Amino acid sequence: MLAVDGGDWGRAVSALGRDLPRLSGVLVCSAHWEAPGSFRLSSAEHPGVMHDFGGFSEALYTLDYPAPGSPGLAIEAARLLRQAGLETELDPQCRLDHGAWVPLRYLIPEANVPVVQLSLPRPRTPDMLVTAGRALAPLRRRGVLILGSGGVVHNLRRLDWEGAAGPQPWAKAFDAWITDQLLTGDEALLPDWRQAPGAAEAVPTSEHLDPLFVAMGAAEGRPNLLFKGWQLGNLSLTSYLFS
Repeated sequence: MLAVDGGDWGRAVSALGRDLPRLSGVLVCSAHWEAPGSFRLSSAEHPGVMHDFGGFSEALYTLDYPAPGSPGLAIEAARLLRQAGLETELDPQCRLDHGAWVPLRYLIPEANVPVVQLSLPRPRTPDMLVTAGRALAPLRRRGVLILGSGGVVHNLRRLDWEGAAGPQPWAKAFDAWITDQLLTGDEALLPDWRQAPGAAEAVPTSEHLDPLFVAMGAAEGRPNLLFKGWQLGNLSLTSYLFS
């Protein structure tokens, strides 16, 4: 639903987009693409989008994000991942899922920068994802933005559709713990996030948190807090910008 009304989060992401240097490409790891056994990279020249959701307003199914792909960027990213010992395949059929195109509609509304999507492998560990991010970090020097798209707190069974009560204590506690470790704490604790307060309810499955580890691996230093907020009561919109 953020694709239709991004609210304050959309305005923050749009402002970031206006401040970005000229980009040669975007490599986005989305919570919504998991692949068995290996990393995969979209490699089509014109990937198109998926409307990979159901039961929402018809307006959502008309939205597009006609950014070009970049087979060359996909091949280079695959080479870097393989050099790090990570099994990687190219996927010329993959379209951009909503974890990719929704934030990109605000970040680069002109859709004029090539986009390649990176999958999450199954099985995986935070350490594997950090290793992948480190392997991909050289792309940043070529002007490629590495984007992790998910959600620090994402439990669809615990949403408050009225949104009147605000986030519950377990949601606030986990969101604050992640932010504290990233901004001022011990980042080495982050792979052990299951021990954090509220983790069982905030992250019932890890796919929405896992893109954060790819971004961490690709980063230099600690992030800044880009946005702090909530949607539907317990759905975190917390966003970070790594230098």
